[in-house]
Amino acid sequence: MQEPHAHLAARAEPPLRLGSRSAAVVELRHRLVQLGLLSASGRAEQADLQMFDEAVDRAVRSFQQQRGLRIDGVVDRETYRVLDEARWQLGDRVLSYAVRHPYVGDDVAALQHRLLDMGFDCGRADGVFGASTEAALREFQRNVGLPADGTCGPATLRALRQLARTVVGGKANELREYERLHHGGPTLAGKFIVIDPGHGACDRGSSNDVLEEAAVVDDIANRIEGRLAAAGAQAFRTRGGEGVLDRSEEPPSDAERAAFANAAEADLLVSLHVDGDENPSCQGLSTYYYGTAKDRSLVGARLAELLQSEILAGTDLLDCRSHPKSWELLRSTRMPAVRVELGYLTNPGDAARLARQEFRDTLAESIVVAIQRLYAPTELPVGQPIELAHAAVFA
Repeated sequence: MQEPHAHLAARAEPPLRLGSRSAAVVELRHRLVQLGLLSASGRAEQADLQMFDEAVDRAVRSFQQQRGLRIDGVVDRETYRVLDEARWQLGDRVLSYAVRHPYVGDDVAALQHRLLDMGFDCGRADGVFGASTEAALREFQRNVGLPADGTCGPATLRALRQLARTVVGGKANELREYERLHHGGPTLAGKFIVIDPGHGACDRGSSNDVLEEAAVVDDIANRIEGRLAAAGAQAFRTRGGEGVLDRSEEPPSDAERAAFANAAEADLLVSLHVDGDENPSCQGLSTYYYGTAKDRSLVGARLAELLQSEILAGTDLLDCRSHPKSWELLRSTRMPAVRVELGYLTNPGDAARLARQEFRDTLAESIVVAIQRLYAPTELPVGQPIELAHAAVFA
């Protein structure tokens, strides 16, 4: 049974960064050498191995860029998690479905890609061996005359290596995701949309002297929820409102938020955040969807683009564009998910905008219209008012 990631993640508390010196840096160096990102030569003394120097910083940033993580050179729980997953190659271990502690790693992602390429639907190639991956593997085994035990052992690996790709004309998982998008028709009626106001409870997120991220995104979520209901969609929230949560409690983790959306069998998830930075000149709007060098959410990428263009059409926020990321919330959701950073509370201009009620209304309207355009992209031009958008969608 695979051990959970907690033992590695615990070593990243506090996070490792340039200038850190500890035994955990030795393990970090070893992982980076294994991945070919750091040279194993030039080591003089054991004490040097415990130093997080510039070479390690460059290697960490390169790894973060490759894996769709925040490129800051900081080895936190998220970066450690992906480092742990990256050490596995298909064939290194026998894979099967374990409910409590599922196998996670690059070997699982490679297995999922092979199954998808041959037309076996295991969902998104997210590197997590779940129930859908087991079902797809059993179906593959039945098709090639192997015992359908859902275990990827030596015989199954041989069969996988002998068979070439059979699906052409696009990635199978992207084609299926796009088909599911339009299966329910071109309106929001009956759609299940999860709104995820970030942080909450004791975690207030970014802040300035007046505003807190958790409260700002909660208010915007309320405005979005009402507009979605008016458009016929069913809206769910991953956490209660600011008047409901006890500020001494911990907010839901990203894994819990994703599990909530999965259990609701939602069609989309939109996660709301407001950024912050030590540099007060940092400002602007950015959107993020699930994507790595080998896989991406096609519909998530489209929704991110629509959110970016619609919000920019209605506001004067700086365009910081859309980006693929492999953050846990984006990866763990079984539906298209997008994280929206609605400006910087640490920037005076963005903070002044976010303090205005009419600006928050504009953000909410823009987000709902972007979701409508996702389902009816040819009928709703950018920047169309919400009232006209409703009429176009339900015409």
